[in-house]
Amino acid sequence: MTVEKTDTLVVGAGQAGIAMSEHLGKAGIPHIVLERDRIAEAWRTGRWDSLVANGPAWHDRFPNLTFEGAHPDSFIPKEDVAAYFEKYAAMIDAPVRCGVEVTSVTRLDGRQGFRAETSDGVIEANHVVAATGPFQTPVVPRIVPESDAVHQMHSAAYRNPEQLPEGGVLVVGSGSSGVQIADELNRAGREVWLSVGPHDRPPRAYRGRDNVWWLGVMGKWDAATPPEGAEHVTIAVSGARGGETIDFRRLADEGISLAGRTESYADGVMRFADDLATNIGKGDEYYLSLLREADAFAARNGLALPEEPEAHAIGAMPGCVTDPVLELDLEAAGITTILWATGYRRDYGWLEVDTFDEDGEPLQKRGMSREHGIYFLGLPWQSRRGSSFIWGVWHDAKFIADLIAIQRNYLEHDDAARSRRAAE
Repeated sequence: MTVEKTDTLVVGAGQAGIAMSEHLGKAGIPHIVLERDRIAEAWRTGRWDSLVANGPAWHDRFPNLTFEGAHPDSFIPKEDVAAYFEKYAAMIDAPVRCGVEVTSVTRLDGRQGFRAETSDGVIEANHVVAATGPFQTPVVPRIVPESDAVHQMHSAAYRNPEQLPEGGVLVVGSGSSGVQIADELNRAGREVWLSVGPHDRPPRAYRGRDNVWWLGVMGKWDAATPPEGAEHVTIAVSGARGGETIDFRRLADEGISLAGRTESYADGVMRFADDLATNIGKGDEYYLSLLREADAFAARNGLALPEEPEAHAIGAMPGCVTDPVLELDLEAAGITTILWATGYRRDYGWLEVDTFDEDGEPLQKRGMSREHGIYFLGLPWQSRRGSSFIWGVWHDAKFIADLIAIQRNYLEHDDAARSRRAAE
């Protein structure tokens, strides 16, 4: 059997894999990028039809290429994001091989490097970068039996309202996906319930500047660790319809029924925690705290930005919050679909090395794993708050490429020293 050899194998050709290829190429490091589908496939087929990027075009991109023809403050449709990464890969001449799946990676016995079994043969590499990202396997809580009559789907499988059976929809999850899908379904004339759990609710924009700008100038993107207990808190923000601040009061006023965190299910009845007012209140406080920080920063630095006192006004809680529904008979409410916007878990079953905890989470620091020569890229909070965002992964990729270049220099020095000794 022919075994192909390279210095670095990158698994995944989404934003992380393309960023990794750019920096490896600039460092002159031989590498191969394997992608089981197409470049940036998750942007094409892994989300709903109307999805746009959650950050503006001037921000959610790599440094060396803009979105051609797009207004800098616009929010790019998902197909255009995928096309952007295809164009970027061509621009840097990334050695991407599409349609090749990696089935296992194991350490070589008695010598440096790793053996990758793929659908297109065997590759040996000194270094392996897992660039498959954080959104791999949809998580559906085991609350409602599959045998029950109600239709269930994860947000990863949702495409548009016409896809769902007739009737009402219960959307579980108050992050960006949940609120945008619930809003879309409501605008399409569906009866919608939204189960709201703990969340952060940033402003879309404030005083003429997008939220991502404020996070940048205030240094929040560079925070190295999440606040205690906030590692997995969902973020309710949207780029839909030109970008908007998510306000659960507005969603309620527009006809969406709100409930607390989904807790249990039995005999056709969904039960919710009595935490709706608390969850919305904490989201409001997060929102207001960012406005106060922005005001203080602007004053301290003499920024002549337009005042926006109306942004601080928080309306009264709607009736569905002050008198929350704790039990919902799905059939009686006309609900025929439960849409789980409950996130994803990572899946590294193909990576057979000793660098995972008991839950299968990578043991790593800034992408460096416990297994020498294995690296991770695209993880939330990998080096900073911005690590899992398009621009953030680009910077993390440079850090990992530098580490690999350093290791190569040591090995080359050792090889040269051996050659000198052999010649003496």
